[in-house]
Amino acid sequence: MQFRIRALDVTQRIIQLQIDAADEMSARAQAQADGLVVLSVARARSLAWAPGRQRFPVLLFCQELLALLRSGLSLVEGLEVMAEKEGRTLSRTVLTALIDALRQGKTLSMAMSAQNAIFPDLLVAMVRASERTSDLDQALERYVAYSEQLDSLRGKLVAAATYPVILLVVGMLVVLFLLVFVVPEFSKVYEDISTELPLASQWLLAWGHFVKAHSAVLGLGFVAVVASLVWTFGQPAVRQGLLAQFERMPGIGSRMRVFRLARFFRTVGMLLRGGIPVVQSLELVRELLPIPMQQSLTRALLAIREGRAASDAFTDNDLSTAVASRMLRVGERAGNLGDMMERIAAFHDEEMTRWLDRATRLFGPLLMLVIGLAIGGVVVLMYLPIFQLAESLQ
Repeated sequence: MQFRIRALDVTQRIIQLQIDAADEMSARAQAQADGLVVLSVARARSLAWAPGRQRFPVLLFCQELLALLRSGLSLVEGLEVMAEKEGRTLSRTVLTALIDALRQGKTLSMAMSAQNAIFPDLLVAMVRASERTSDLDQALERYVAYSEQLDSLRGKLVAAATYPVILLVVGMLVVLFLLVFVVPEFSKVYEDISTELPLASQWLLAWGHFVKAHSAVLGLGFVAVVASLVWTFGQPAVRQGLLAQFERMPGIGSRMRVFRLARFFRTVGMLLRGGIPVVQSLELVRELLPIPMQQSLTRALLAIREGRAASDAFTDNDLSTAVASRMLRVGERAGNLGDMMERIAAFHDEEMTRWLDRATRLFGPLLMLVIGLAIGGVVVLMYLPIFQLAESLQ
C-alpha cells in the first residue's frame, strides 16, 4: 500500500513523500528510521473525499469539543458524546477513528494526522504543540477564533460582491431578452416600411431577422457556449490565470496582496501563540500563498535560519507592508511576535473592509448607469424608426 507522509527533515523543513508499506505504523516507522519527524500519515487517495460528498465540519468539531472539555469531561468522553449524537455517517466514522486511536495510546495529534484529508495541518500542529503544555482547550479556542475571523472576512467579501453580481446578471438577462424576443417582433412591424431607416436601427432589425431565421441554431450555440464557459472556469489552471490577470489591474493587485499578507500574518501569529517555532510556523503556512509569494517566503526562511530577524527577512523579500514592518520590530523587541502579527492582520482587515465599502458604493451606481444605457440604447433604436416615420407624415 502507498502512504503519503508529511514530515520534518533534519533541517526542520516540511517535506512530503510516499512510502510503500504494509500498514500505517510500518510507513511511520520507515520514515522515522530515516531521521524524519512524522507530522501526518495517510493512505494515498484513500481519504480524498470527492467534491459533492459529505464534508466533516472541522470548526463545529472544535467548538463542541472545546465546550465539552471545559465542562469537565475527559477527551475520550467528549469524543464519545459527540459520536453518540452524530447522525451523519462521515462524522461518526471520523470520531470513532479518533476514539479508537486514543484508546490504543496515541495522542490526539497523531490520531488527527492519520486523517489529514479531514483535519487541516494547522489544527494538527496546534494540537501537537498544546500536548506538550496540556492546554488543548486553549489551542482549540485559538483555532476557533482564527476560523471565525476568516469566515467573517470571507462573508464581508461575498456580501460586497453579491449586489454588483446580481445587478450585472439581471441587466444582462434584460438586454438578452430584448435582443432575442422583443427585437425580432419589432422587425415584423418595419418590414413594409419604405422609408429609409437609420443605420443603427437597420443593424438592430437585421439582427432580429437573423434571430428569427436561425433561432434553433442560436439556442444550441448559446447552450454550448455556456457549457464550455462553465467547464473552462472549472479548471484550476484557468482560474489561477484569471486571478493573476485580475491582480495585475491597477488598484486591485495591491489590495489583493495586502489581503493575502493579512491572512498570512494572522495564521503565523496563531501558530506562534500556540507555541510552534517561527520556522515551522512559516513552513506550515507556505501553501496559503501564491507561487511568487511562496518563493519570497523560501528566501525569507533562509534568511531567518541564518540568524536574521523576521521583520528584516519579511521586508527584504516583499512579504510585509510599511505598517507591518514597524509593528514586527516592536513585537520582536517586546517578545510578543505572535500577538503583534495578529494585530497586523486585524489592522489590514479593517483597512480592506473600508476599501470594500468605498468600492461597493462607487461601483454599484456606475454599473447601474452602464446597464441603463445599454437597455435604453436598445429601446431607443427600436422606436427610432417610429419617430422618424411620424416626422415624415407631418
